Amino acid sequence: MEHKLDLSKLLEHIPPSHLSYQEWVNIGMALKHEGYTASDWDLWSQADARYDAGECFRKWDTFQGSGSPVTGATITQMAKDYGWQSASSESREIGWNDTISDGYIVVDTDWVEGKEIIPPVDFNPVNEITRYLETLFEASDLVGIVTDSWYNEQKEKYFPTQGACDRSAGRLIEELNKCDGDIGKVLGDYKEDAGAWIRFNPLDGQGGKNVNVTDYRYALVESDHISLEKQNAILRELELPIACLVHSGKKSLHAIVKVEAADEKEYRKRVDYLYEICKKNGLIVDTQNKNPSRLSRMPGVTRNGEKQFLIDTNIGKHSWTEWYEWIESVNDDLPEPEGLEEHWDNLPPLAPVLIDGILRQGHKMLMAGPSKAGKSFALIELSIAIAEGVKWLDWQCTQGKVLYVNLELDRASCLHRFKDVYTALGLAPNNLKNIDIWNLRGKTAPMDKLTPKLIRRALKKGYIAIIIDPIYKVLTGDENSADQMAHFTGQFDKICTELGAATIYCHHHSKGSQSGKKSMDRASGSGVFARDPDALIDLVELEVDENIMKHQVNKVVAKYCESELKKHNQQYLEDKVSQDDLCSSSEMESHMTSAKVKSNASEVRQSAHNMTAWRVEGTLREFPKFKPINMWFNYPIHDVDDSDILKNIKLDDEITGFEKMQEANKVKAELAKKAFKEAVESANYGEPSTIKMLADYLEITDQAVRKKLKNNKIFYLEDGVVKAKNNDVITTEQIQPTT
Repeated sequence: MEHKLDLSKLLEHIPPSHLSYQEWVNIGMALKHEGYTASDWDLWSQADARYDAGECFRKWDTFQGSGSPVTGATITQMAKDYGWQSASSESREIGWNDTISDGYIVVDTDWVEGKEIIPPVDFNPVNEITRYLETLFEASDLVGIVTDSWYNEQKEKYFPTQGACDRSAGRLIEELNKCDGDIGKVLGDYKEDAGAWIRFNPLDGQGGKNVNVTDYRYALVESDHISLEKQNAILRELELPIACLVHSGKKSLHAIVKVEAADEKEYRKRVDYLYEICKKNGLIVDTQNKNPSRLSRMPGVTRNGEKQFLIDTNIGKHSWTEWYEWIESVNDDLPEPEGLEEHWDNLPPLAPVLIDGILRQGHKMLMAGPSKAGKSFALIELSIAIAEGVKWLDWQCTQGKVLYVNLELDRASCLHRFKDVYTALGLAPNNLKNIDIWNLRGKTAPMDKLTPKLIRRALKKGYIAIIIDPIYKVLTGDENSADQMAHFTGQFDKICTELGAATIYCHHHSKGSQSGKKSMDRASGSGVFARDPDALIDLVELEVDENIMKHQVNKVVAKYCESELKKHNQQYLEDKVSQDDLCSSSEMESHMTSAKVKSNASEVRQSAHNMTAWRVEGTLREFPKFKPINMWFNYPIHDVDDSDILKNIKLDDEITGFEKMQEANKVKAELAKKAFKEAVESANYGEPSTIKMLADYLEITDQAVRKKLKNNKIFYLEDGVVKAKNNDVITTEQIQPTT
């Protein structure tokens, strides 16, 4: 690459001591992937007290690469999290792989002024510790105290021992008030070079580990990468519900923050949220402090001649809930309410129409239907209609640029399909520049990850429509979960809002019969799918009988012949073909022969027999409801039924009980006729049958046989035997029951 960031420079902004083990490993993997050496990783890692000589080199050899490698983008993002900005960050376009910020920024770190920290004038260790204990604990809570420490020669640092946790806060306060200022009598003597520690959550008296914590009240927020004054200012501007703010006696403040969790699971969740908010607001928190049994600096002692003291208590919001609601509210990005009166005489213009009577630009449309409905072909037809500014089905489209996001077909198949549809529609490809195709088969991501990438590629391209086909490829969450699907469909809102383009996508019907369902209830999964878009276009297959199919095949073949004559022998078409001939496939095929025009009518006829009939219904938010449109799917395109031959076909849910009963009776009667005919032919082994023979064969009375003959229009009784009228040869096919 001609331009590549120097990752070693970015590492200067990332303190290794603040990273988890996995984050540290990710740094190493990213460096190796980008061509750096183990020495680069090792040199940077030495700034961490946990550094183990040789570990980087041992670990380096285990990084063998994978299908989803950790890249330099990981280091870039970490550096940004720790405050790094590129020199051109203010003017550059957003990169393809950048992520869109979720907000939650309360403090502008570029403008925040440090808040002075005033040490206590009369430093009273007993008062400091007592005030701390009274603020954080109830009298009966057992408190973990550590005053003893040991020195690590290699790391040149003091570390706390396990300490003691056998006394309650009430008892400690009582003993401190009687010690005459000698806190060593109560807590034990501590090393002046090391200071002392205290656990901020109550314990069970059996130890100082996480399992010994009895109440998950507080979390520790500690940061040392900016000045103490700035730390103090940011902590206060964030309105953190801080119970105690302690000066550590060195370069960090210890904020004991109220999290008020019910259990460890909730504690983890709240601490992660707390740390994330701090990080977004320029306060990089040491992630090693996450555990609830963590030690914090005890006020009231000195450390290398510097006091560990209480700066403040009970500052910021009163509780975790109050703070959480405040953080969410100040970052909701919602517009303020506006009065109708001020806009009454100057209403904003409506968004331009994209599909006449159906959809506006910047709005959302869902096409739903079962498999084999040709939904993808319909969306390709729509792409072409927008590009060329022609009708789609029965609706005029505004001409403009469209992006077709192909998630299902391989690249070659998709490109061929567009050309096939153009050809079948009979449209000249005059505006191919208006169609862009984003082929993502095998390369896609969940919709919430794909959305920002799509927006960045589409910015400044001038698209008026984004078509995504199909959405099951990018579905995130359980499609039957309303809240998860609300989050999923919210991604389409982002596309519409950011680009001002309509977002159009397709989804499948739920399994099983769709009888009795309204159009908006047929889509699979949560009702959010159908209720979220501004326009829902729903496809339902129609059951056509043999006569309708025969009529349509005749029409398709006749139309094909007319088209071929028009292309190859226009004069013959005008001179020899009548209006009646145009409606007959047999006559038109005959004309093709007479005009000596090569014909593929047999192939067209065979293909036409595979056509399926469909009804398009819809639910619209911006326009009046449209009348259902009937159409044929004749691969690879849909043709609107302009002959109205499909108009009277009813869906199952539209057929009344009386109509169903009539049809059942009709079928029953025709089956009875068929059974009687078989009896006439078989009762006397192919010879004419008598009434008696038929009665015995059918196991009914002679009177019942005579009644059947009376109601039957095919047979009659003559000279004691049953005969066919007009001596016709009666075949079974003549009286097949209808279905």
